Amino acid sequence: MNRFVYADNAATTAVSEPVFQAMLPYLKEHYGNPSSIYSIGREARKAIEVARQKVASAIGAQPTEIYFTGSGTESDNWALKGVMESARAKGKNHLITTAFEHHAVLHSAQKLEKQGFCVTYLPVSPEGYVSPEQVRAAITEQTALVSVMYANNEIGTVQPIPEIGVVCREAGVLFHTDAVQAVGNLEIDVAAQKIDLLSLSGHKIHAPKGVGVLYCRNGVRIPNLIDGGAQERNRRGGTENLASIVGLGAAIELAAQDIPARTEKIRCLRERLIDGILTAVPKTRLNGGREQRLAGNVNISFEAVEGEALLLRLDMMGICASSGSACTSGSLDPSHVLLAIGLPHEIAHGSLRLSLSESTTDAEIDYILECIPQVIHTLRAMSPVWQG
Repeated sequence: MNRFVYADNAATTAVSEPVFQAMLPYLKEHYGNPSSIYSIGREARKAIEVARQKVASAIGAQPTEIYFTGSGTESDNWALKGVMESARAKGKNHLITTAFEHHAVLHSAQKLEKQGFCVTYLPVSPEGYVSPEQVRAAITEQTALVSVMYANNEIGTVQPIPEIGVVCREAGVLFHTDAVQAVGNLEIDVAAQKIDLLSLSGHKIHAPKGVGVLYCRNGVRIPNLIDGGAQERNRRGGTENLASIVGLGAAIELAAQDIPARTEKIRCLRERLIDGILTAVPKTRLNGGREQRLAGNVNISFEAVEGEALLLRLDMMGICASSGSACTSGSLDPSHVLLAIGLPHEIAHGSLRLSLSESTTDAEIDYILECIPQVIHTLRAMSPVWQG
């Protein structure tokens, strides 16, 4: 391995130096329990409230609407299960979501179905979008919640969240969005976009793993997902992950600064990467629409190539990426996202996701463009189904 190129930022990001430095005092000197009344406990409590304010400012919320959790997955679970449990007491039992949500939403929805709730899974277009009209048509008198992800984690397509928010608000239905991939990459204003609940995760924006947020609009009451303490205003039991919460506050404050300029730089790298791959390698396709798309997302399928072999070969060349193939999920089936947009199994198995960040360089794009055609040529030469 002569080079190292990290191109899997949609999976996780490195903790940045400013975030690490912000966290360090709360791992060493200011390590008190935030529930304690002595000085280092009060310092810890103050640090959490400062982080809460930073998160709220970044998404246009109020600090009282921000609840720290252990992950985006926990936040998704809390939002869906909490809203639907509350709705049942009011005689409503219908949830609307989409066919290509993150599994944190899909598996929560499936569990709710087993508990007697009715779930509608909206289909997505071949380009990877749902429309406000689809949402409007699916809402019934029994609908309690709509959950549509802000931006897809695999193919990067950005959904019409403000328009869906209007549809839900007009219908008197709560609206949740999984914004784990969107925060820091898109400008979000939960009040203006009529979002009632939103999930985010720290490790996608250069904060550590193990910390997330549920935004829950003031006035929306949902049962606790975790009991056992008075933390988070009696809503989420468990001693707070102090240093990571501080890190998330620092990370989201940085991520929210000058999003248009930063993402434009990344978008230019993405476009060069997409064009370079599609030009150099025949019988390939870009998955997901090209316009309303996360700046750093590239997802391409290669005919007659198995994703696992592709990832391993790229890893040998020092390139970290991910795939829609079985090796990334422990399943024999390809990505549910790629199947949802209509890809046949055999094409979905040969998909590659490259996700860039502000630290990605032109030289790294050059190296990826040098390696991928070589790897695809080698794999296709060994493939019994390649007829190029």
